[in-house]
Amino acid sequence: MTLKFIQAEKHTNDMVLFPEFNLDIIQGEVTAIVSTVNVKEQLLNTLLGKTRLSNGKIDYIPENKIGFFFLHEGGYERLTVLENLKFYKKLYNSPEQIDKIMHSVQLGAQKNKKLMNLTYSERKRVQLAWLLIHSPDIYIMEEPDQNLDIESKRILLSILRELRLAQKIILVLTGQVESGVACSDNVYRLNEKGLHPIHTKEEDSEEVKEIESPTAKITTTDESVEEKLIQPIRFEKIPTKVNEKIVLFDPPEIDYIESTEGQTYLHIKGESFACSFTLNDLEERLLAFGFFRCHRSYIVNLQKVREVITWTRNSYSLVLDDTEKSSVPLSKTKMADLKGMLGLK
Repeated sequence: MTLKFIQAEKHTNDMVLFPEFNLDIIQGEVTAIVSTVNVKEQLLNTLLGKTRLSNGKIDYIPENKIGFFFLHEGGYERLTVLENLKFYKKLYNSPEQIDKIMHSVQLGAQKNKKLMNLTYSERKRVQLAWLLIHSPDIYIMEEPDQNLDIESKRILLSILRELRLAQKIILVLTGQVESGVACSDNVYRLNEKGLHPIHTKEEDSEEVKEIESPTAKITTTDESVEEKLIQPIRFEKIPTKVNEKIVLFDPPEIDYIESTEGQTYLHIKGESFACSFTLNDLEERLLAFGFFRCHRSYIVNLQKVREVITWTRNSYSLVLDDTEKSSVPLSKTKMADLKGMLGLK
């Protein structure tokens, strides 16, 4: 049992939302696709049968039930939690036990409360209970952890673990890398450039370190057990930490880097990610990729700069070509360096 995107491609109004891509979502794993709102809506509408791909197809066995966990989902406001769950049990002719599901989402204390009197996070847990009562083979989850309180996020992650063990197929659609990493085993970014994996690894007891030795020794499996020298690996990705995982970013993805109160942050598509490297470390590592130390607390990707603004005689800013039109300070001394790099007087 799988859910497959086969040469899937979507155009709207002569604009490419996403080019052709292939993806197999297998049982027992959670896969996340990080995308813009427009791409996410197109994927949802295609999975719902409301629209079609421009090319390719989404393949799954028709007999497999699909369940959706939408970001915005209504409900019967004047019914209690228990009454809602009984209604959905009857609607789906489900064999699932309501008491067991209520325990899974930890709503026992709220079972006699009307939906209209619940908090946002409690309502999302009711929505999650509806999905468990439905018990589909394939779970499509839109922004499942958005705006949830800590307890509800913990419950969500616990249920996702149970669904993995039950060999369910789970696809998370989100606009936030952090959300995708927190919920999923495999994370991809889908945009006009295609589908690309976001590399993550579980954090272990050892920190990520640069390879400093000019050579390293390895032992072969040959009976002679001879030692060979290998050249150092050039590691270009920049590691950041999200929850208990390490996320690796390609330098061109980074918009700018900021250091505040002793912590360095990478800013990428409106999100910020903590990094263990200092600005000095990153300045040296990223120089070859077109990054520029524009201020004592900032490094900017010059490929992302759209405008240089002069505020006063000694005050400048760089405006980036991102969705937020981010503004990064440019110091007076660095302004002179930048003019030299651009061949300006």
